[in-house]
Amino acid sequence: QVQLSESGGGLMQAGGSLRLSCTVSGGIFIFITQGWYRQAPGKERELVAIFTSLGSTNYADSVKGRFTITRDNAKDTVYLQMNNLKTEDTAVYYCNANIFTRGETRDYWGQGTQVSVSS
Repeated sequence: QVQLSESGGGLMQAGGSLRLSCTVSGGIFIFITQGWYRQAPGKERELVAIFTSLGSTNYADSVKGRFTITRDNAKDTVYLQMNNLKTEDTAVYYCNANIFTRGETRDYWGQGTQVSVSS
């Protein structure tokens, strides 16, 4: 079965950098979209960055110029480079992929990785 495995979260001071990774395993699949979402305490989950179905990238306004989404297709891995972190970036970050596999298209989610930014 398809699984998304995330890594790279942690505690960082404001102004620092972290890189998140998300590797997809469990079959042969076609990615429709790949991206990162986050959910802060008491808030709804929000889109951070995404590769669209056309291969372009979209970012939340709050992270533009600081975060970069990239991917390595050979490794089925998507990354989120986060620079100049701010305390308001503190959240659980979730990897998401809309995947076509075994004759169907559906959304898959990672387990989430905590990112905490201190002032």
